[in-house]
Amino acid sequence: MAAVLIPALAPEQNHELRLPRAEDGASAEQEVIYALGGRNLQGHVLLDAGDRLLCLPELRSLRQLLKKHQLQLVRLRSESPETLVAAAALGLETEASAPAQLAAAEEAPLHPDDDLTIHRGTLRSGDHLQCQGSVLLLGDLNPGARISAGGHVLVWGRLRGVAHAGARGDRKARIVAMHLRPLQLRIADSVARGPADPPADGQAEAAYLVDGEIRIDPATPSWPLPI
Repeated sequence: MAAVLIPALAPEQNHELRLPRAEDGASAEQEVIYALGGRNLQGHVLLDAGDRLLCLPELRSLRQLLKKHQLQLVRLRSESPETLVAAAALGLETEASAPAQLAAAEEAPLHPDDDLTIHRGTLRSGDHLQCQGSVLLLGDLNPGARISAGGHVLVWGRLRGVAHAGARGDRKARIVAMHLRPLQLRIADSVARGPADPPADGQAEAAYLVDGEIRIDPATPSWPLPI
């Protein structure tokens, strides 16, 4: 089975680009090139990635490829939570292929340690990664990028952008990074700027609330976080 591009029926609708299942062999980029063929379409595109695991660099490449053909990638549908997280970080609208399961997850109350989303790759300026539970970023958060979570924010890299933990109001949430020098920190409704002095070499740090103010102390990166 090959990728299929279904043209929109009206100008205000999205064209739909459906990728075959990952087991079919070809890369996502090869499939998109095949589906585009010699077509001369313009407008917005919904990409149905199916079960394919697409990371942030791959999605950036697909967006650039579509842009060269006068098409704008605006929405992504996927069975893969990791692909949905990468799409959200790129600023795309997202849609889970199993809406009933997604709705059940959204209705259930979340404690910061109940759910951990892992994202691999650096977030660049303009990227915004959002998660319902806690999030672990295996990479850097560059200036101009944002990360927010209903639970904890963990960055196993350099945190130099904006981080928001406890976005749903959880004041026990923490922000932990291997190199914590953000433009801004937010925990629940409290806001603070990052410290001016550089951290000690190899010293991870954690930000948490004490009497309504954000405090930063040395930390040992681990999961679950110590209370």
